Amino acid sequence: MRRLAFPCVLTLMFAGIAHAEPVPSAALIEEGRYLARAADCSACHSVEGKAAYTGGVPFDLPIGRLYSPNITPDPQHGIGRYTEQQFARAVREGVRADGASLYPAMPYPSYARMSDHEMQALYAWFHYSVTPSSEVPPASTMRWPLSMRWPMTVWRWMFAPKPMQARQMSERSFDDPDVARGAYLVEGPGHCGACHTPRAITLQEKALTARDGPAYLAGGDAVDGWIPPSLRQENRTGLGRWGEDDIVSFLRSGRAQTGSAFGGMTNAILHGTQYLTDHDLHAIARYLRTLPPARQPDLKWIYDARTAVALRKGDVSARGARLYVDNCAACHRTDGRGYPPVFPPLAGNPVVMSEKPDSLIKLLHTGATLPAMQTAPSAFTMPSFAKRLSEREIADVVSFVRDVWGNGAVDAGKMVPKE
Repeated sequence: MRRLAFPCVLTLMFAGIAHAEPVPSAALIEEGRYLARAADCSACHSVEGKAAYTGGVPFDLPIGRLYSPNITPDPQHGIGRYTEQQFARAVREGVRADGASLYPAMPYPSYARMSDHEMQALYAWFHYSVTPSSEVPPASTMRWPLSMRWPMTVWRWMFAPKPMQARQMSERSFDDPDVARGAYLVEGPGHCGACHTPRAITLQEKALTARDGPAYLAGGDAVDGWIPPSLRQENRTGLGRWGEDDIVSFLRSGRAQTGSAFGGMTNAILHGTQYLTDHDLHAIARYLRTLPPARQPDLKWIYDARTAVALRKGDVSARGARLYVDNCAACHRTDGRGYPPVFPPLAGNPVVMSEKPDSLIKLLHTGATLPAMQTAPSAFTMPSFAKRLSEREIADVVSFVRDVWGNGAVDAGKMVPKE
């Protein structure tokens, strides 16, 4: 028996070596990091001041508050025990390693378009480069019986395509390969529709791709008090007056001559799109510019200088005008054109002309900071006016900016049909 011991030890050692999981290449890990940024994983799974990907980001859904999980490779509190197949199933099909369904706050209906190779790269990044953490996110407060996960199995069957189905849904010919690439990034890993497409009462997006109809990217429902605007070509409330370079600048820095980022889009740029290549950013912009307006007739914004002239003459008789001059004009000017890209214009701003004023009201109440980016190293903050202005005054100044400079969002009769 003693003579067998040494060979047995060697056999076990070589068996362990034979079955050891090969470490992926640096190139594959780097590809996974790029995909994690394109898929905006950090924005939903990282809380400022804590380690990356440790979860805890709150999502206020109609069925309660959900906190994102820890997705570091920690074996107890993260996804360290997931196999590559289990990881791919969770990302693309919304099924955890234990078989439980994920809530649709995880955009797996969009991620379903991603390939097996991309899943391999993402898995390599998360398991070999992300630092494990034992951080435990707060417990979600979903209301019973919606806190039970088994009904999500039915939801997935009804509304979430399988990976093969998703790829078939998105396959279509484009004359421009860059537009094709942009379509894939927007409809797939970028999951732009998760916020910018309206949802049905059963919480599924009303359209997952542009082929599903004009609801796709036509503007979403409120997310934490912010209203995601249309990303289609509406002249007034969408990207109809944004050029390709405007969109690229916005996705790279959160700043453009035509507007600035706010709300959840700030984190999407901070953690994700600012790291994409120029080629991919231009591809996204070209694709978005192919999407026709969701609503007809499309209405054209035409600048109206009458208010600017009145304010320069000291005429603040219009309701909300005095409040605007005293609190807003220093940055956004009396002509509403602002000082872009630092202080965005309010004249002709799609968010200002939105059907709902929620985003403007939220902005005045909470303020917002546009953080430093790689190509824009200075941060800018709009302060909160909650302690300075009453609710009535906030309503008056919001109504004022929505009605002047040709915005006409208060009085629809002032809108001019597009020529």
